Amino acid sequence: MVRLFVGVELPEDVRERLATLCAGVPGARWVPPENLHLTLRFIGEVDGGEADDIYHALSAVRTRSFDITLSGVGHFENGSEVRALWVGVERNAELVALRDRIESALVRIGLQPEGRRFTPHVTLARLRDTPVHRVSTFLAHNSLFRAGPIPISHFTLFSSFLQGSGPIYTAEADYPLELTA
Repeated sequence: MVRLFVGVELPEDVRERLATLCAGVPGARWVPPENLHLTLRFIGEVDGGEADDIYHALSAVRTRSFDITLSGVGHFENGSEVRALWVGVERNAELVALRDRIESALVRIGLQPEGRRFTPHVTLARLRDTPVHRVSTFLAHNSLFRAGPIPISHFTLFSSFLQGSGPIYTAEADYPLELTA
């Protein structure tokens, strides 16, 4: 069994800029800079045969390269508890189209449709028992964060190995996008 997801790798300079935001919130488990990415579709645990099917289905996804811009910060909560801090992605029709093509390709080979609405973001930290006022301060101090335009020339199939100190992500395959004129 292997745990998979589809995402967009961010250039090193962008990951370094994002890493400068990763401080000042007690109890936060900050994502290491090398793991900062934009998830397009979480797949989960699959066996070897399913992984091969996924690999081949993604190779048929076609769309043009495009740029994205990261903008602002936010959080996800579960009930009254904040669970994650993130940097947002400005509305981008090309990104949504890419995600939709990936979703269609995966559903065609028998994966269950993604149940959650696509909210493009880069997770900065996962939180547990973090004081709300510290989250509010972080959001206020970083609300004007902006990075881009960031060229997106490919997407990647990643494997994820969970361990106590955090996940290890490995790029299993890159899928180039068509160059724009």
